[in-house]
Amino acid sequence: MAAIHYTYLQQCHSPQPSLFSAKRQQRSPTMVVFCSSTPPSPLVTVNGNSRVVDRKEVRLGLPSKGRMAADTLDLLKDCQLSVRQVNPRQYVAQIPQLSNLEVWFQRQKDIVRKLVSGDLDLGIVGFDTVSEYGQGNDDLILVHDALEYGECHLSIAIPKYGIFENINSLDELTQMPQWTEEKPLRVATGFTYLGPKFMKDNGIKHVTFSTADGALEAAPAMGIADVILDLVSSGTTLRENNLKEIEGGVVLQSQAVLVASKKSLIHRNGVLDITHEILERLEAHLRAAGQFTVTANMRGNSAEEVAERILNQSSLSGLQGPTVSPVFCKRDGEVYPDYYAIVICVPKKALYKSVQQLRAIGGSGVLVSPLTYIFDEETPRWKQLLSNLGI
Repeated sequence: MAAIHYTYLQQCHSPQPSLFSAKRQQRSPTMVVFCSSTPPSPLVTVNGNSRVVDRKEVRLGLPSKGRMAADTLDLLKDCQLSVRQVNPRQYVAQIPQLSNLEVWFQRQKDIVRKLVSGDLDLGIVGFDTVSEYGQGNDDLILVHDALEYGECHLSIAIPKYGIFENINSLDELTQMPQWTEEKPLRVATGFTYLGPKFMKDNGIKHVTFSTADGALEAAPAMGIADVILDLVSSGTTLRENNLKEIEGGVVLQSQAVLVASKKSLIHRNGVLDITHEILERLEAHLRAAGQFTVTANMRGNSAEEVAERILNQSSLSGLQGPTVSPVFCKRDGEVYPDYYAIVICVPKKALYKSVQQLRAIGGSGVLVSPLTYIFDEETPRWKQLLSNLGI
């Protein structure tokens, strides 16, 4: 086993005292050098693989820039998990509701890399980023695969003009006689793992890739590539640059996901508990999105008779059925149920139809209010996560 040495520097002039740097010396045992005002948790580097050991805090990586960053903070706020950042220039923050949790703002690709290295335990990124930079790493596990924002897809796009004018599918593209071993199809992309993998999985030969970041749509017109492989949301940018998608050219569908290090979930204290709470809050909020509580009063001879009238209507069944409760009145000195209160949960698209059906069967005083959270007895994704961990 390779020898490991730890060296601590007691004083650091870096503006980020908790950051560390590591240097490998040739022909000598692995050396890890830390720069910190206090001795940090040591980073073990053996044969090129790094893991942080004996770290007590749990670390969550969040996107640092762009629309994904803003939408992620909004989602957490809606789940009562507001991120508190004392200084917007700092890369570290906290979520007061989750003790022992550090939030680290990073580029999405760095979040994935640091999950793999062990420097982060949890992260919220796009699925395309997990797929590109995780590269099928077994230690990465999806905790929640559909956070319902950041939707896009990774797709091949080709020019609408010239030799591509009548090309409308991946098969037609790859069968074009122009592509040979000497003159392969040139693809401009920032996805240097997913692109070649997709082509190989589809048995496509005579293709070469050039690395590019941003403004890929200009590559075909400039003559530096034949086609591009890039993320597409609405497709407007493609159309404005005379590009089109083709049948069979979608590599993957993507949206924001919650991803974790399997090793951290199993071995690091507190990670599984914090993951459980975050997952429950996310699930409860996302399930309630677009749902409304509808309350009405209805006359009837019994709760069972009222429930039967409701269940005979197609859009009044609610999540598990209606709640029917007696509304008591006092007349002539006696207390007895005069009405029954009906409570059901309906989706937004069926709201007006549900109100109409309630009125039709005798409902009155209909009240409507949006739902904020719907907590299940236990979330299916939590059960699936425990199963995947073998717990």
